[in-house]
Amino acid sequence: MASHRRPKQPSRTRVTVLTATAAAAVALTSQAAQADPKPSKSEVKEKVDKLYEEAEAATEKYNGAKEQQGKIQKQVDALQDKVARGQDELNTLRDGLGSVASAQYRSGGIDPAVQLFLSSDPDTYLEKASALDQLGAKQSDALSEIQAKQRTLAQQRKEAQDKLADLASTRKELGEKKKEVQTKLAAAQKLLNSLTAQERAALSADESRADRASSRADLGAAVPASQRAGAAFSAAQSKIGSPYVYGASGPSSFDCSGLTSWAYAQAGVSIPRTSQSQANAGTRIYSQGALQQGDLVIFYGDMHHVGFYAGNGQVLHAPKPGASVRYESINNMPFQFGVRI
Repeated sequence: MASHRRPKQPSRTRVTVLTATAAAAVALTSQAAQADPKPSKSEVKEKVDKLYEEAEAATEKYNGAKEQQGKIQKQVDALQDKVARGQDELNTLRDGLGSVASAQYRSGGIDPAVQLFLSSDPDTYLEKASALDQLGAKQSDALSEIQAKQRTLAQQRKEAQDKLADLASTRKELGEKKKEVQTKLAAAQKLLNSLTAQERAALSADESRADRASSRADLGAAVPASQRAGAAFSAAQSKIGSPYVYGASGPSSFDCSGLTSWAYAQAGVSIPRTSQSQANAGTRIYSQGALQQGDLVIFYGDMHHVGFYAGNGQVLHAPKPGASVRYESINNMPFQFGVRI
């Protein structure tokens, strides 16, 4: 007869352990949810603005490296041109010296005393001998010139090689800065993508309102700092609404220093490309009250942002990615000083 055994019941200890484990898992899940809440729209905007600020600082370093690359490239081209011309001159000198040596070889190289003894016209021979002495002196001078040219050419080649090494280093730095900018912008875009479509639309509406407010900016009775400053400011005004693009210097898009350097170029004035260099391009003005229209305005402690003073406490600048060239209050950013070109 088959026996019927009661199924073995889990021990009280085992039940207690399982219950405690499940409770701990629920508690950890709850804590994780509380510790990592979805950031609000304002928090995302704050983080994005910070990343844009860091990207702009990296952009100005990128612009500086790009400007330096252009200068070094011109120096390399000039040196290489000098080397090529120097080599041509050296070849010409060598060819001339070689022609004289060949002619002497073909004449047989007879001892001068023997030639005088055999000559039927000693006076004519002596005249020729004097000419040969002069020719020998010219050969010696030509040889010295060749040696000097060789030394100069070697020096120019060494200088060109050093500049090429500088160019390679600058190109590497340029690539690193570009990558840094792109990384910051990608991080900002990832944050923006974490928002809902409604939240992104609200941020876009905020930018549109800022653009509309720019069109109504009251510049007061602003007086240009100079005729050329006024011309540069007018050029910048013509670009209101143009998009901010990192590394761009016009004519259809700009970053901050790209706008100021482009505008001054339209007024016939060449200023450096980066905001840090533009900070040293003229007389510094530390009082906001002393600023005049067309003066440059430098922002942030590392001087990574620049715009035009527009008048009545307003600046005209290319603000950040996703924004257009527009007027904003000078108090929106940490003012450092103005620069009168």
